[in-house]
Amino acid sequence: MANKTLFASLKSLLPRATVRNEAGGRAYQFAPKHALAQLAATGCFNGTYYAAAETQLDELRKLIDQVDDNVFLAKLAIYSRERAFMKDMPAALLAVLSKRDSQLMHKVFDRVVDNGRVLRTLFQMIRSGQFGRTSLSSSLQRAFQRWLNDASVGTLLSASIGDKPSLRDVLRLARPTPKDNARRALFGWLTGKEVEKWAPATEADLPEQVQGLVAYRKAESAEAQALILGNLSVRWDLLADAALGPLVWKAIARQMGPQALRMNLNTLLRHEVFSNGTKENTLVDYVAGRIADAAEIRRSRQFPYQFLAAYLNADESVPQKIKAALHQAAETACGNVPELPGPVLIGLDTSGSMGAAVTGNRGRGATSKMRCVDVAALFAAAILRRNPDSVVVPFDTAAYEAKVDPQDTILSLAERLAKYGGGGTDCSIPLREANTKYGKRAFAGCVLVSDNESWVYRNRAFGYGGNGATGVLTEWQTFVNNQKRLGVDSPKLVCINIQSYGSTQAPERDDILNIGGFSDAVFNVVASYLADDAGRFVSEIEAIEL
Repeated sequence: MANKTLFASLKSLLPRATVRNEAGGRAYQFAPKHALAQLAATGCFNGTYYAAAETQLDELRKLIDQVDDNVFLAKLAIYSRERAFMKDMPAALLAVLSKRDSQLMHKVFDRVVDNGRVLRTLFQMIRSGQFGRTSLSSSLQRAFQRWLNDASVGTLLSASIGDKPSLRDVLRLARPTPKDNARRALFGWLTGKEVEKWAPATEADLPEQVQGLVAYRKAESAEAQALILGNLSVRWDLLADAALGPLVWKAIARQMGPQALRMNLNTLLRHEVFSNGTKENTLVDYVAGRIADAAEIRRSRQFPYQFLAAYLNADESVPQKIKAALHQAAETACGNVPELPGPVLIGLDTSGSMGAAVTGNRGRGATSKMRCVDVAALFAAAILRRNPDSVVVPFDTAAYEAKVDPQDTILSLAERLAKYGGGGTDCSIPLREANTKYGKRAFAGCVLVSDNESWVYRNRAFGYGGNGATGVLTEWQTFVNNQKRLGVDSPKLVCINIQSYGSTQAPERDDILNIGGFSDAVFNVVASYLADDAGRFVSEIEAIEL
């Protein structure tokens, strides 16, 4: 008889895994566009568990060189900023576009550079020379000048927070021609020029917000500062350095929006906003109420991630009422998570590498406390909350039975799920559980939430699955066949890569979707795909209108 491995039916053969991932395991290489999209939606230019920051930068440049499609780069820059909420990657793509296609760069500039921080990041990247420039070209200079002249006073004041580079650096090199005396005075003030050099503008031409800020900073008492704050609308960061004690900080807190309050609980705690020497503190009630405002959460379509980050970072001394408000807010935010067309099996990677900071290692004191496993667990918990017939399987090189308490809030459930495992990674485990333990249950598909760095299969380090395929693809094919016997016509697999390293355990095809990132947009992409929407990750980007 002929060799059955060589001469098996083509339909039964799975594609061989052709590359090694960062963990040394077998994997499939993404096509350049898809790999670039994955990196743009997840990359943070900080050290991750498997890749240094320099490695990410090198990979980005390599992939960009392989993608000869400037329109796609422009749309990806918009996607990574508007839907994946990234900061550095969109700026990097814009820097590349400034050399490749200046017309496209101008077309998308304002959608990518939607705040001063992104502007300063872009400026820093250009000056670094990492993308082929060391200074502003005439075309880039025009884009910067337009942005600086069109930006609101509040936006420019917010942009002035931070240095290396500072807004002063940007203004000095961009050299915008002020559109009027108010803008001339503002530019002069922001760059620290003597008033005499503002001519024909004078101090009287300074915008009202700036005049109020100057008066606040010159005030000699907390009472005077608090009085000024009643009529001053600027970002709290601009007030912090000059604040003269708890009385002022309490006034600042009342001016903060819900997001600023949520992100700065420890700062408010440090400045005694939550303590006034009495049992009752109206500020605690105020902050808790603003954070948990259900109408605002529904209106702004917030998802639970933001509240998880605040909860994980909150000091133990933050009042319990405020922590309870974070739980309540996350519950409300779950209502913004879409329902899926049917139950799914969720594979939750709880291996050791998932303990890495989700935004990479930024050095002591700056690294986020939110880990990849925290984000993955919250995603699983949110899907489970909205689709209660679904099943979650935490795994490393073994499957763990998730204990779900009906009394859990979404945050406490995520915390519970994140505690399993901690060992190596075998991404086929949840699919194997689906084929054995849950083999008689019908699922619309499987959702695998992982960093995708699988290196074990059936307790064999770096081993292949069937016919040289990965273990994930081998088990997936068994799952598909089993689900079809149960009456599910077209089950689908979604692989969500929390941190993308350029490879996957399951190659892109009609029944498999690979998504990069952990933003709010992921929920909608997963729901659309499982509902047989034609939109896929790359096509979702390509559908963006310029």
